[in-house]
Amino acid sequence: MTNSTTSRQNYQDQLVQKLTQDRYALRVAARLSDSAEALPHDVSERLRVARDQALAKRKLGHVKTASSVSVSGGSASMTLGDEQLGWWGRIGAAIPLLALLVGLIAINVVQNDNRARDAAEVDAALLTDELPPTAFTDPGFAQFLKARRDLGQ
Repeated sequence: MTNSTTSRQNYQDQLVQKLTQDRYALRVAARLSDSAEALPHDVSERLRVARDQALAKRKLGHVKTASSVSVSGGSASMTLGDEQLGWWGRIGAAIPLLALLVGLIAINVVQNDNRARDAAEVDAALLTDELPPTAFTDPGFAQFLKARRDLGQ
């Protein structure tokens, strides 16, 4: 038997044991409830308080705490001791990370293509225009374009 099969079998045995205990407790509680009407009032109150205390302690037993906390750099992760993910669980946990990585790469490729296309359009417009490219660097030319635009309106 492998280690994961042994731990899975132990977990199943513990679960069966807990279920058996719960069934027994329910049967005992039903019998006690049936005969509780014949008891005096002070005894029934003490029993009610004891039952409430027992239930409060039982509920605290179901709380799971992290069995280990791993801190690495700026991130932390918690693992539960009886949690066995196996290969399918690990693959299922890695799929969203892989999808995020593929999406980020696709966005980067699309943005690079858009930037290259925009730069090519500007270059084509400059090279096919009637004016030489050096005219755009002349400070007087900017004033000329501004005055021309004002006249056109």
